Amino acid sequence: MLNLYKLEIFAIVVQSGSFSAAADRLLMTQPAVSQHIQDLEASLGARLFTRGRRGVSLTPAGETLHEYTRTILRLVADAENAVTDVTQLASGHVSVAATPGVSVYRLPDWVQAFRQQYANLSVSVQTSITPQIVADLRSGQLDLGLIEGELDGVEQNGLGVLALETDEQFVIVGPRHPLAGRASVTCDDLNGQQFVMRQRNSQTRIWLDGKLAAAGIQVQVAAEFDNMESIKRSVAKGVGITILPEYAVHSELEIGMLHALPIEGKPMQRTLKLVWNDESYFSPVTRTFLRFLESYLPRLAELRL
Repeated sequence: MLNLYKLEIFAIVVQSGSFSAAADRLLMTQPAVSQHIQDLEASLGARLFTRGRRGVSLTPAGETLHEYTRTILRLVADAENAVTDVTQLASGHVSVAATPGVSVYRLPDWVQAFRQQYANLSVSVQTSITPQIVADLRSGQLDLGLIEGELDGVEQNGLGVLALETDEQFVIVGPRHPLAGRASVTCDDLNGQQFVMRQRNSQTRIWLDGKLAAAGIQVQVAAEFDNMESIKRSVAKGVGITILPEYAVHSELEIGMLHALPIEGKPMQRTLKLVWNDESYFSPVTRTFLRFLESYLPRLAELRL
């Protein structure tokens, strides 16, 4: 009879593409993973993988078993979710990674509210960049990713993606800047302005450079930083201007430390996306967290958890 544990290992080898990568994900030795697969092959009398220099690929028998394995593991996950009462669990955990703006300025409030309702459950949050978030989802190190921006150049095969909301980007200036008294600005107003920006290799900078170029805006870069807090402090001291979502400067706007000016025509918007490993299944704790977030991000209801 097929062993569920060995099927789970088999599925992770398929996802990982090699025994060594699967071993890292399972916190096992490579020989142990190989032995489990050999046992599974021996019990079926069929070879499941073809070994190569770049990893493993499925044989026809392996392809057939993988289809059944996906169905079996989905049914197991459905059964677990149907029966589990997370309020009665002694503990539970969900791991989330997000791009900087969401991680720093939005997730802390959401996690605090979640913990007030589910004191027995914990959420770990890390700040990361889009390619690393996707890689960690594929390797099983993360349950969920929240990405504000684009997935251009990212292999999306096996990746679940749901657009959650679109956030307008504002021109942010200090209180003494000549634009501070304006109700709004045009793209022409930004021509020749001194900008404080993210570092050149960041996804945000690449996106912003593209948007500025598309709008015909010529800018001068006054300073570059790898985090929003440094950017905001520089702008507040009058170094230049920047472009950020309003939620990232909410506290500074309240005390008059910064001013947010809408750009006429709203030419700069970014979409917040939920991403996950579509080869895996949401645990009861992960589902509970996502349902909780629906009050902040209504489009999560489309997942029909």
